[in-house]
Amino acid sequence: MRLYLASTSPARLQTLRAAGIEPVAISPGVDEEAAVVAAEAAAGRALEAHEMVQLLAQAKAEAIVGTFVDGEPIDGLVLGGDSAFLVGGRIHGKPHLPEVAKARWLEQNGAHGDLWSGHWLIDHRGGRVHGAVGRADVATVRFAALDESEIDAYVATGEPLLVAGAFTVDSLGGPFIRRVEGDPSTVVGLSLSTLRDLVRELGVDWPSLWNRD
Repeated sequence: MRLYLASTSPARLQTLRAAGIEPVAISPGVDEEAAVVAAEAAAGRALEAHEMVQLLAQAKAEAIVGTFVDGEPIDGLVLGGDSAFLVGGRIHGKPHLPEVAKARWLEQNGAHGDLWSGHWLIDHRGGRVHGAVGRADVATVRFAALDESEIDAYVATGEPLLVAGAFTVDSLGGPFIRRVEGDPSTVVGLSLSTLRDLVRELGVDWPSLWNRD
């Protein structure tokens, strides 16, 4: 059973590999900002964090349906995921700019927030859609109190710029996190326990996805 990952996130890829799965990673090419703006316009309100990550996870998974790999249609399960960090009542995605990353760290320094990860899994066995399931999960992240020089040094590495919440738990940002409450893999953008539940909902045995020694 092949798993197709609608993402080029190194963290999600590494998480799956560590769990024994080598997915076929395909860039979904989704305009995330436009998708959120359209959804909020239709709803007449701002999306909450769990709604936003689910919207984008579904959009990414659906974007690669019909994709061909090595001349053949995808045949297996298609996974889309998205993450956002909720702190102080505000949703923080990827900061992109150093000054934004530093401002967010000054806000969350010594505090805590909720990392939401959305999951959307499409049953695409036989090259056609048979159904889909999804769920958003949350983990609470409690940060250490950093000196401003530590924040500056961390931002200067560039790592915080392209991750939701401006931090990682599995790389340079790991020492700055005191505790994670919830599935730790949720913080890297993919809850393995949630993914297993969704795989089983589609009638697939989790071990059938193992394809790494």
